[in-house]
Amino acid sequence: MAAPALLSPPRASPATISRHLPCRAPKTEKWNKCRLRSPELRWVSSDSTSGSSPRLPKSPFTTMCSKDASISPDTFEGKKRVWIWTENKQVMTAAVERGWNTFLFTRPELADDWSSIAMIQPLFIKDGLLVDGEEKTVATIIEVSTAEGLQRLHPEDGQPQNIVLDLLDWQVIPAENIVATFQGSQKTVFAISKTPTEARTFLEALEQGLGGVVLKAQDTEAVIDLKDYFDRRDEVRNRLSLTKASIIRISTAGMGDRVCVDLCSLMRPGEGLLVGSFARGLFLVHSECLESNYISSRPFRVNAGPVHSYVAVPGGRTCYLSELKTGKEVLVVDHEGFQRTAIVGRVKIETRPLILVETKVDSSDSHTVYSIFLQNAETVALISPSDKGNGTHGTVIPVTSLKVGDEILLRVQGGARHTGIEIQEFIVEN
Repeated sequence: MAAPALLSPPRASPATISRHLPCRAPKTEKWNKCRLRSPELRWVSSDSTSGSSPRLPKSPFTTMCSKDASISPDTFEGKKRVWIWTENKQVMTAAVERGWNTFLFTRPELADDWSSIAMIQPLFIKDGLLVDGEEKTVATIIEVSTAEGLQRLHPEDGQPQNIVLDLLDWQVIPAENIVATFQGSQKTVFAISKTPTEARTFLEALEQGLGGVVLKAQDTEAVIDLKDYFDRRDEVRNRLSLTKASIIRISTAGMGDRVCVDLCSLMRPGEGLLVGSFARGLFLVHSECLESNYISSRPFRVNAGPVHSYVAVPGGRTCYLSELKTGKEVLVVDHEGFQRTAIVGRVKIETRPLILVETKVDSSDSHTVYSIFLQNAETVALISPSDKGNGTHGTVIPVTSLKVGDEILLRVQGGARHTGIEIQEFIVEN
């Protein structure tokens, strides 16, 4: 049978809400399946006549994550450097235990004391410079307290390889200006940060961020929080393993309170949230980034399921959809398993009709059933894998078009959880 052809989008009717993507399913056709092929997006309609499939224009929303663009062999922490400025021995111990061993000192005797109990690299603040134990200059310290002083900043050949910026008591951190000023410079620029939040601002400004931070703290929690931040950033560089599962049952399930998760980030075709009734198997629920004839595109939204469902969050954890709220982070995952974090901007809970989807994985453990409840609506979709042709493909299937025997993508993991953390424990969930 010949492949179905793409139909051109119709003229929008007066009742149609303005669309955000360059393509739309025909008004007279059902939105059945949308095939994802990096970097192209194609609509496939079951009632189309045979013919060729023209290439659609690219857009920010139709560009798929690729392995080369999304993953680097270097860790985020490996690219960023952290020095610690403290006089608290517990802070020093916490930093060393987490792999940070460069410390700033104003008192040489304190450095001698700590060097006797831990392997550290001491740097000494002296006349606006940082010097090592042999009096060799390691960095220069530049104080900036005014906008004029910030404007005069620029890389100079005579400066040391490392530059430490002290913004003194500025309340508004001009992190983006600093990153832009030193962009392309071969020097490593540090900024003195008094809190992990301030450090994160410097490390992320203009996406590139500074080369490092000097954490000036007297509380171990600051060290722990900053290390947790690095761990979360490094975690998203690991590719998740997604498994094919076959649908064994589909049934309507009455009414329930379902959760729409609206993020502070836009999602691309192929991306969504990992959601499931049981933590042992989370389904890749697609975002509403694709155009349809039923509702305008909302590339920030995932219609994720009812309140009891688990959703994947950073740190290898899960939480209930009912626990999500503004400011919480979730994992956004694409059909290839690449992941990133996103901030929840809003959560909407409304009573809607539900559908139950049950699947099994083709393996020796054929008795385990993985299930999910979803709103019974055409704009709610799962992703089916496809290995045909060159490259990685995926087919977005609305739940209203699912049938027994269809394959979808599933994240299989340990089942036992305590406050969202996976534990080794006997557990039976039905």
